[in-house]
Amino acid sequence: MKYIHLGRSGVLVSRVCLGTMNFGSVTSETDSHKILDKAIDNGINFIDTANVYGNKLGEGVTEQVLGRWFDSRTNLRDKVFLSTKAYCPMGHGINDRGSSAYHIRSAVDASLKRLKTDHIDLFILHHIDRGIPNKGDIAVWNIDKPDVIWPKHLNPITRFEEIWEVMESLILQGKISYVGLSNFPAWAIVQGMEKAIRRNFFGPVTVQNMYNLNQRTDELEIIPACREYGIGYTPWSPLAGGLLAGALEKYKSGRRASLRTEILNNQQKLEKWEELCSTLGYSPAEVALAWLQHNPIVTSPIIGPRTLEQLISNVKTVDINLDNDTLNEINKIWKPMGEAPESYSW
Repeated sequence: MKYIHLGRSGVLVSRVCLGTMNFGSVTSETDSHKILDKAIDNGINFIDTANVYGNKLGEGVTEQVLGRWFDSRTNLRDKVFLSTKAYCPMGHGINDRGSSAYHIRSAVDASLKRLKTDHIDLFILHHIDRGIPNKGDIAVWNIDKPDVIWPKHLNPITRFEEIWEVMESLILQGKISYVGLSNFPAWAIVQGMEKAIRRNFFGPVTVQNMYNLNQRTDELEIIPACREYGIGYTPWSPLAGGLLAGALEKYKSGRRASLRTEILNNQQKLEKWEELCSTLGYSPAEVALAWLQHNPIVTSPIIGPRTLEQLISNVKTVDINLDNDTLNEINKIWKPMGEAPESYSW
């Protein structure tokens, strides 16, 4: 395994991060523990989860799976750099979601209990807080559909002044060590950093957004913002939900029917992509992950293996070297966005 600093922080994390979204729902607890053990054996020290993972409202299923794993392995917790997230609904209560100080405090305490640990290494805001739909000054809440929370207004409801104040408090209490942002736009990342600087607060050390060869929007402004502020970048969905993992070949053999529309819409690209990967002697998934690791702003792609075989294949990517000619060929297939404003003006 290879390691890299998480953004401008002093902590070193593995070049791949083990994502656990499938644990306890798609992947059984027994198999999840086997994957976790194998990840540690292969040098992965960066594990990512979220309080909402597990598909059961308010239960934190995946965090509980991790907690029982930590509890059953002696002296393992301090070998892991653990991140979790909060924002999404965790109950039917009006304050059981969001980024308010009220909710963040309760979310951290609940995650600590489920994870069976006394500290979270990286606490991430799962989404920008747009609030809930409202009429005038009165919040409207559908108790039967707590996930229907998208508002009609544009500005964030919870301000960074409130968020950073509670984060500072939690750090002083030893409950969390670092903070991060997920699914935030560039303007909000910049706003958050500038307000952190004014408070003499370290601010976010990582941004976790969707980024892969088929979705390169973050190249416009988010990746440049991360570079400017020394923020690590940990992309989720590095394989575009399986599209970049040999989907065309699998579709032709009768698999990946769920991706039919995307596969057919990208068929010419996928034909060239899978042919190039075959020429290189690696699987499409391996090349897609290796491509991400060639970006100096990318800290660790978040992998989500469902099996031990997928995990081992993902780990191998840290040793794959793609030369400039190969990177140029990849860019011919999957067009780069470029950086703003040069990409759309001048």
